[in-house]
Parts: sequence; C-alpha cells; structure tokens
Amino acid sequence: MPMETVIIICIVAVVLFAAIAAILSRYRKCPSDKVLVIYGKVGTDKNGQTKSAKCIHGGAAFIVPVLQSYQYMDLTPISINVDLKNALSKQNIRINVPSRFTVGISTEPGIMQNAAERLLGLKMIEVQELAKDIIFGQLRLIIATMDIEEINSDRDKFLIAVSNNVEIELKKIGLRLINVNVTDITDESGYLESLGKEAAAKAINDAKKSVAEKHRDGEIGQANAQKDQRIQVASANASAIDGENAAKIEVAQSEAKRREAEAEALRMATAAEAVQAAKAKQEAYVAQQEAERTRAELERATQQADIIVKAQVAKQQAEIAAEAEAEVARRKARGEADAIFAKMEAEAKGNQEILVKQAEGMRQLVDAAGGDADAAVKFIVADKLEQLIAIQVEAIKNIKIDRITVWDTGAGADGKGSTANFLSGLMKSVPPLGDLFKQAGMELPDFLGKDIEETLEKSREEAVKRASEEMSDGSGVVDIKD
Repeated sequence: MPMETVIIICIVAVVLFAAIAAILSRYRKCPSDKVLVIYGKVGTDKNGQTKSAKCIHGGAAFIVPVLQSYQYMDLTPISINVDLKNALSKQNIRINVPSRFTVGISTEPGIMQNAAERLLGLKMIEVQELAKDIIFGQLRLIIATMDIEEINSDRDKFLIAVSNNVEIELKKIGLRLINVNVTDITDESGYLESLGKEAAAKAINDAKKSVAEKHRDGEIGQANAQKDQRIQVASANASAIDGENAAKIEVAQSEAKRREAEAEALRMATAAEAVQAAKAKQEAYVAQQEAERTRAELERATQQADIIVKAQVAKQQAEIAAEAEAEVARRKARGEADAIFAKMEAEAKGNQEILVKQAEGMRQLVDAAGGDADAAVKFIVADKLEQLIAIQVEAIKNIKIDRITVWDTGAGADGKGSTANFLSGLMKSVPPLGDLFKQAGMELPDFLGKDIEETLEKSREEAVKRASEEMSDGSGVVDIKD
C-alpha cells in the first residue's frame, strides 16, 4: 500500500475520533442535587413562543455546539435567619419575631423555569439576600393582620399563614419554602410577658388544683381499691367455698357412683352365686328325683305317692328358703347345696336299702310259707299279736270311772242279775280280736281264733262274778270304783 494512502487513512481516523470525542463531550448528565439549564436555541413552548431555557432535573441531554450552552443550579437548601423586630401587630403593639426559614430551588417544571430565568448565575449569598427580603415583607404583612394572643397561642395558624404567603412569593423567583421555625416572640410593652405571667399563674393554680384533685382521686381510689380488695377477697373466698363445695359434691357423687358400681357388682355376683346355687340345687334335685324314681319302683303305690308329695313339698320349701336367704348366705350356697345333695343322697340310699331289705325279707318269708302270700301275712300277724292285744287293751285303759251306781232287782230273764248283765255288756264293748281282724280284711287262723274267744269269754264271766260278790247287801246297789 502506498504511503500516501496510509497517511490519508490515519488523518480520516483522527478526524472521526475527534468528531466522536467532541460529540461525546457535549452530552451532559444532570446530577440529582442539581438542575441542568440549557440555554440558547432550545426551541419554542406550547404557545409558539421561543423558550429562554430548558431545565432538566435528572437524566441527560445533548448540548448542540455553537447553538446551545449549559449551566447547573445547586439544589442545596438555603437557611435564612430572619430576625424581625418592631413589627406592628393588629393591636398596634410592636413585637419581635425571631425566626429561621429554609428555602431551596424548586424542581417543579414551571417554578424551575422561573429559577432558571431569575437565579441562574447568582451566587448562593445573593439568592439568600433576595429570599430574605421577600420573607421580611411577607412576615410583616402577616403580623399586621393578626392579634398578639393569636400569634402567641395559635402558633400553628401563624405558621400556616406564613408558609402560604411566603411560599407564593418565593415561587415567583423559582424558590420553594422547605421549613419555618419561629422562636420566642417578644414585645417592648411587656404585654406578652403579662400574658405569660397570667398563663403561668393560671397554670400554677391549675396545677395546684390538679394536684389537689389527684390527691382526692388518690384517696378515693385508695378507698375504692380497699373496697374492691375486700369485695374481691370476699368473692374469692366465696368462690373458694363454692369450689370446695363443688369438689365435695363431685367427691360425694364419685363416691356414690363407686358405691353404686360396687353394689351393682355385688348384686351381679350375688345373682351369679344364686344362679350357681340354684343350678347346684337343681342338680341335687335331679339326683334326688332319680333316687326317688329308683325307690318308687320298689315301694307300693301309696308309699310312692307320699314320698313324692313330701319330696315336692320339701323342694318348694327349699326353693323358697333359698330365695329368702340368698342375700345372706350367698357365699355358703354352694357348700349348703353340696351338703343338701349329700344328705338327700344318703337318705335316698338309706330308704332304698331299707326297702330292698324289706322286699328281700318279704320274699324270704313268702318262700318259707311255700309261696303262699296269705300264709306269710298270717305269720306276720301272729308275730305282732301281742302288740295288737296290747293296743286293744289300751283302748279302755285310760278311761277314768270314779263311781258307778247300779240298782239291781236281783233277777234277770236268763237267770242273771242286772249287774251281771251290765258288766258283761261293758266287757263286750271292747271289740273282739276276730272282729278287729275282719274289719282289717283278714281272718285269724282257726288254731288262734277259738282259744282267744274262749279265753276272753272266761275273763268276762270272772269279772261279772267278782262284781256280784262285791255287792254290799240285797238292796241292789253296787259301787264300782276305778
């Protein structure tokens, strides 16, 4: 490549770099604490009029070389000490109002435009003096329209009025009011001091009154507290007693439930024992019935009926007694049932043994009589004859006859006297042994019947003869003593 071409390329590159650097150097960014004011040829506004400046707060803008230029306005707050003296109030009383105002350049679009037009290029102290003059004028104007009491007591109203009037005037030059701080307000006549003393005296009196009221409230509060304490203590004691009573009631109810449960368990246990006892007795009765059935096969119909009736009665009595004594003897029921069963079983076995022996003896007696049952019965009767005669004698043995008087004439139809006939009839009132057997459906054997009748007849005749011999005389009166 020729040298000339290289030189041309380098020159072009330098020119381009310089142009780009120049363009970049004209691009300006606005810090947050400043306002960028672009002036020169900046265009027209909405009404078609040429704008004097263009204000930018935040962001960036390109400054056209030759046609435009730029400058920054500082947004740092400005503190202005306003020591207003001898300001005439509405009551024509001059007062001193020392105050401090804090102002700064506004960032509102219209007001910011005013600041660019009126404050651009001014130093901070020049802006401060300009704002102080505006504040002095507005502050005198506001004080002239208000009373001293209103300025002193209603400080909020005074500050609002100052803020409204002063801020309106400051906006005209592009400033905004940030803060107002009014210190002590004084006057040359001592009016405010008198008001202060009056207020102080009133405050002292109010304080004393408040202290007295507080003491009174304290005493009342203490009395009320003591009353409340006593009421609460009494209430707590009553609640405690109620709680104790409720606890006692719960304990009693729990105890009652426990006893009820124990009674229920005892009742169930008693019922179960009674049921077991009844089952045991039932088993005993079944065994007894079995024994009775065995004995019934051996006994006669009459004996069988008597025993069954007695057994049924005994069974009913035992059941009634068991039901009546179940509560008392519930723990002994099983043992008693076993004892009853053993007793019944022993009795049944004893009765069975007796019947078996009687049947065996009867069978042997019938065999000894050659198979003749009637003869066997007669043998038994003969064996019991002595007892039968004794029973017959016993029929008249206990008859008590103190005295019998008989009037006898001495002669009778059959050659016997009346006395003999009486005694004979008396002896015949005893039933003969043969008749007694006939009434029982039996007859005496011949070898026994005749001798017994003859013996009895001889006994009657001897008794009659002795009675006749004992007659005292022939008057026919016989005394018979026991």
